[in-house]
Amino acid sequence: MIVIIDYGMGNLRSVQKAFEAVGHQAEISGDPDRIHKASKVILPGVGAFADAIAELRKTGLDQAFKEAVKAGKPCLGVCLGLQLLFDTSEEDGQHDGLGLIHGKIVRFKSQPGLKIPHMGWNNLRIKRPVPLLNGLPDDVSVYFVHSYHGVCDESDDVAAESDYPDPFPAIVWKDNLMAAQFHPEKSQKVGLAMYANFAAL
Repeated sequence: MIVIIDYGMGNLRSVQKAFEAVGHQAEISGDPDRIHKASKVILPGVGAFADAIAELRKTGLDQAFKEAVKAGKPCLGVCLGLQLLFDTSEEDGQHDGLGLIHGKIVRFKSQPGLKIPHMGWNNLRIKRPVPLLNGLPDDVSVYFVHSYHGVCDESDDVAAESDYPDPFPAIVWKDNLMAAQFHPEKSQKVGLAMYANFAAL
């Protein structure tokens, strides 16, 4: 069973519907025991880093997710779910994340003519052939909404980049753990293909 973690922050139903659209059932749950029993786990998220990590810790869902990763289950972070995987975030102060991807989350640098948040369609530049992108062309475009982005300590953790205007990690991948800074569920056929690829792992 695919389980989508419910910690009160995220567009859970739209992620669930995306899996249903590609023929897979996904359960939404805030119960750590359901995470333990899952075959695959999704960590979604929309909102502020500090609130999200605090809620994960309060509910024990942080440990449940870490244990799923350690157990080798396919795990996927989406948007804020990618950012929560990092060691730290600079959003509204300094906050510790889950420490599963080494690096930090920083705000896009203000530049003349650059709108923050980064919102809308942007191309991916593939660095490593991550399973999430199986069967997809190299120049796919996906939908982003974010003001902060990751900076990876280890370049091998970056599977795909986008530019705004400088490169930032759009997909990170470490063994059975992968994450997208964009929203696959808002990325039309390309995003549905990614969820189908994840479900097939």
